[in-house]
Amino acid sequence: MSQERDAAQERGTVAEVARPETQPPSRYAVLMLNDDFTPMDFVVEVLTRFFAMDLEKATQIMLHVHTRGQAVCGVYTRDVAESKVGQVNEYARVEQHPLLCRVEKA
Repeated sequence: MSQERDAAQERGTVAEVARPETQPPSRYAVLMLNDDFTPMDFVVEVLTRFFAMDLEKATQIMLHVHTRGQAVCGVYTRDVAESKVGQVNEYARVEQHPLLCRVEKA
């Protein structure tokens, strides 16, 4: 094989191996939705537990959800976003709160 390549180089023709162009994976936002029944301190707990927010950031997001109806908790690849939504929604059910998150393409 290297002899063929050397011969091709002598003739002035060299074939470059094309690398496939890859794009970064699509990003998806995890949105937390407001409801009138979930306690604010539970929302803060969820944000710190599942989205690794500090208390101040979690409180800001909780207030945003409360006043505007929804807020972005994080942006991830599709699998991670869906996993986070599943974890939060399941945890809320276990704790008997109607809190919901959903995924939306960012």
